[in-house]
Amino acid sequence: MRSSFILILLGLVYCLVAAAPFQKRSFKVERKRNIHFKGYNGPRELLKAYRKYNRPLPPALLEALKSRGGKPPAAQSTQSKMGTGFGGDEPFEPGIPPYGPGVPTPEQQGPPFVEPSTPVRPPGPDDPTAQGKPTASAPPPGYPSSNGWSGIDSTLPPITLTGLVAATPETNDVEYLSPVTIGMQTLHLDFDTGSSDLWVFNTLLPAASTPGHALFDPAISSTFRLLPDTTFSITYGDDSGASGVVGRDAVTVGGVQVPDQAVELATNVSGSFVEDVRSAGILGLAFSKLNTVQPEGEKTFFENLMPTLAEPVFTADLRSGGAVGAYEFGRVDPDKFRGEMAWVGVDASEGFWQFETAGFAVGEGRNVAGLAGGPGQAIVDTGTTLMLVAQDVSDGYYKQVEGAKEDPKVGGVTFPCDAELPDLFVDVGGVYMAKVKGEDIRFAEVDDDVCFGGVQPLDGPLQIWGDIFFKSQFVAFNGGNQSLGIAEHV
Repeated sequence: MRSSFILILLGLVYCLVAAAPFQKRSFKVERKRNIHFKGYNGPRELLKAYRKYNRPLPPALLEALKSRGGKPPAAQSTQSKMGTGFGGDEPFEPGIPPYGPGVPTPEQQGPPFVEPSTPVRPPGPDDPTAQGKPTASAPPPGYPSSNGWSGIDSTLPPITLTGLVAATPETNDVEYLSPVTIGMQTLHLDFDTGSSDLWVFNTLLPAASTPGHALFDPAISSTFRLLPDTTFSITYGDDSGASGVVGRDAVTVGGVQVPDQAVELATNVSGSFVEDVRSAGILGLAFSKLNTVQPEGEKTFFENLMPTLAEPVFTADLRSGGAVGAYEFGRVDPDKFRGEMAWVGVDASEGFWQFETAGFAVGEGRNVAGLAGGPGQAIVDTGTTLMLVAQDVSDGYYKQVEGAKEDPKVGGVTFPCDAELPDLFVDVGGVYMAKVKGEDIRFAEVDDDVCFGGVQPLDGPLQIWGDIFFKSQFVAFNGGNQSLGIAEHV
């Protein structure tokens, strides 16, 4: 009788435990200052952006770099970015061994490791995050939800998560780096909303390609497994590039983990990547259409994580003046922005967080001017430093800055460092005029009394709004309905 009662009691306890929902989680990682940054050259940042998006290089920019004694850095592609390149490149020839030295074969690889989490209070039943909705005004209708993402390990617990990871600004805010743990090894990567690959410097590269770089070592990661016959190869317009093998490992950002994320290991890189020791790699946060893995593209960290998040979003809270910035996954923090967040649908057909922009205004008067030729397109890209705008936007803005000019000595727009800079307002999807503070457009000194503009002109139909834009605006990326939320920083 007693044994039957105990069995029944244990059965009831088991049912209650099994039915109990997992608590939502929140994680924070303190920033780490990058010790490798040794200098800054504004024109090189402009050149990087042109090459990342395969734009024709302005002759004045090339001449300026040559006259200042520097070779052009390697091109950046629309598929991937490794930060800043310094110096020239030898022609790139992909070379991909099937297994590098010390890499465990599939037969040698063990089961994935999942770190424990720290629970926090879940939102209440009326909290919109519980349904995966934005915390501010709703995005425009007509944008599909993204349910049932494949690629998540079936053993992943059915929990909903939020995660926070600090973004550390380097000198002059050239690049924001954040800690990412692969297996049990932590590297500082560039979070790039303009690309979709996660690739890293690692021990498979020859020693001559790795001086000064933090390296991932797959041989000491018990959770790493190589994917047979799977490679990546990124080639740029000037014959620079990188290639390598692809594996899977547990990838953790701010305590939130994807246990079986594709990680691309470079086995061959061109010179400019070798010389850029500030970043150990990139973590792409654009749409997976841009992913370069063959024979089949891989999902990004964010896409794999989305089904487990409290809300299918991540936010970029990047700030100027050396302040700690952060990327947060799983919620939109209303304490980080002023007023109501404006939401605009994005066109993800090319893989970018892309939207329409139709006008701009300068200064307090805010007389909105349309773009020559009608509305254009823009993307927001945390992997680009400058804010690259249509020529008429640049012209209209710098006409209001005394002493501003297209400077052939540097190949871009400069102005006296003591010039008064008005704010720039740019249209976001016809629903919001985003302010870019004048103080953030004063990017960096070229000489003692001449400064390089953080806003620069870019030929072509697509404007690239990089970190200069993010310094003034808090941005939410909603993968659930493919939309952007933008509001002014607190």
